[in-house]
Amino acid sequence: MTTTTSPPVEELRIAGTVLTPATPGYDEARRVWNGAIDRRPAVIARCTTAADVVAAVEFARRNGLPIAVRGGGHSIPGLSVCDDGLVVDLSPMKGIAVDPDARTVTAGAGVVWAELDAATQEHGLAVTGGEISDTGIAGLTLGGGYGWLKRTCGLTCDNLVSAEVVTADGRVVLAGADSHPDLFWALRGGGGNFGVVTRFTYRLHDVGPMLYGGAVVHSAERAADALRFLRDLAPRVPDEVSLMAALVVAPPAPEFPAQLHGEPVVVIGAAYHGSLGDGQEALRPVREFAPPAVDLLGPIPYVALQQMVDAFTPRGLHYHVKSEWLADLPEDVVDGLVAQHLARTSPLSQILVHQMGGALARVPREATAFAYRDAPFVLSVIGAWQPAEPAGPHVAWTRRTWAAAQPASLGASYVNHLDTDDGEERVRAAYGPATYDRLVAVKTAWDPDNTFRLNQNIRPAQTSEGDPS
Repeated sequence: MTTTTSPPVEELRIAGTVLTPATPGYDEARRVWNGAIDRRPAVIARCTTAADVVAAVEFARRNGLPIAVRGGGHSIPGLSVCDDGLVVDLSPMKGIAVDPDARTVTAGAGVVWAELDAATQEHGLAVTGGEISDTGIAGLTLGGGYGWLKRTCGLTCDNLVSAEVVTADGRVVLAGADSHPDLFWALRGGGGNFGVVTRFTYRLHDVGPMLYGGAVVHSAERAADALRFLRDLAPRVPDEVSLMAALVVAPPAPEFPAQLHGEPVVVIGAAYHGSLGDGQEALRPVREFAPPAVDLLGPIPYVALQQMVDAFTPRGLHYHVKSEWLADLPEDVVDGLVAQHLARTSPLSQILVHQMGGALARVPREATAFAYRDAPFVLSVIGAWQPAEPAGPHVAWTRRTWAAAQPASLGASYVNHLDTDDGEERVRAAYGPATYDRLVAVKTAWDPDNTFRLNQNIRPAQTSEGDPS
């Protein structure tokens, strides 16, 4: 339900800042990573404490306002902002406290990965984080979370120790293994369906500060061979190795030779979580696969590895993303992805294939709400284009590229990569029947009115056939 009159904003009293369309800074505050999203909320509550969040949620419920929750603002379909509703903006909640003795870190929901990595690396520690450093910790964790450390440390959500949550009825609860375990289970992969998480505590691991990793770059003629190489090498490497392939257009950056600028290339990214000497040996096949046009493998600070692809996904471009869990990379899929690489409609678009497995696959499927632990690969197709360009051709390319991988599909997408054209059935498929039914039960217990529905929504039982709004 949306409001047809202006809500009584003067009644919303928080320690943070309240913005409306008439307030300076409103337009900047409503912008998100995906520049294709242009929504105008009635109110933005920039919260600094859990009490602020309670006040904002209660205000929205009293006034019939839909609620969007923003952490890092990196939601692909722009679920962190809404039209005519209230945005619970957690971005001011930046507190980070590292306990090196307990090997934990507690961070506010507005923290992004660059900030968390910098704080934990002061102690030679880290937790699995996203590969784009301005992604918020909140959304990534709640959807699962994979990055360079996933094969030794598990998913981000596997390392969640506890979460402070503001519930739909205005309570503040701490969810963990021994406190509200049903809610804790659902938060690890079930997204923002169950409340507003205001604080996360993670288990940390010894990492770096230097790792052996980086990338090698080949011209497009080797794209198919590179994908076959990734397919064949992935099952043979130890858990300490994490691999990916990216079909992209080489930017005019100094590390790329001039003849490659603006040309389609294939990048093989790799990292080794362990000693530099062992990493150099373990990644030798990546360097020796074929003579690379660019060799960027070597000792690299973990924080630099985490920011290695930032320039390829800047804020403000228009994006459309499709994703799929893959059982393999058979020849028809390899050929189809390469064909789409060469037929791209924008030099900004990307085709990414990440190796999975290792530690994340050894966590029992029923332990968390994250479902597809047995997938050996995940495909991400990132359609990206300049704001002045029409969306149609680029969205169509993204869908065609995703379709080319369907012969190897396990039948679902990574929930954090579901986009605007993915309906309720794709949300169900992202979890599988048993996990989805269990999530519905938790949703029904904690948010029976579907107050938190601007997400990859899991409807409570009594509204499963209708729209609660």
